Amino acid sequence: MTDYSRLPEHMQEPARKYVEEGRHPGDFLTAVLANNLVEAFGRADSKNQDHMQDWVIWLYNECPGGAWGSEKRIKEWVAQRGLKGIEQ
Repeated sequence: MTDYSRLPEHMQEPARKYVEEGRHPGDFLTAVLANNLVEAFGRADSKNQDHMQDWVIWLYNECPGGAWGSEKRIKEWVAQRGLKGIEQ
């Protein structure tokens, strides 16, 4: 089970919907998931900027490997509907 508690509270639900249901992430979350540091900082609000290290730890320890790393992986994850799609 993926733990979202490290993430800023207002981002836990969008992250969960992306991982579990394959919902398309917003611009900031897309940049994080695509491993684009400059874009992520540019799109982050102040809370996400303060938690950027937590985002990295979450990606490495919690987010499924096939769900992040490039824009191609994000598109594939959304197309398969996240963990829900994998389980079906």
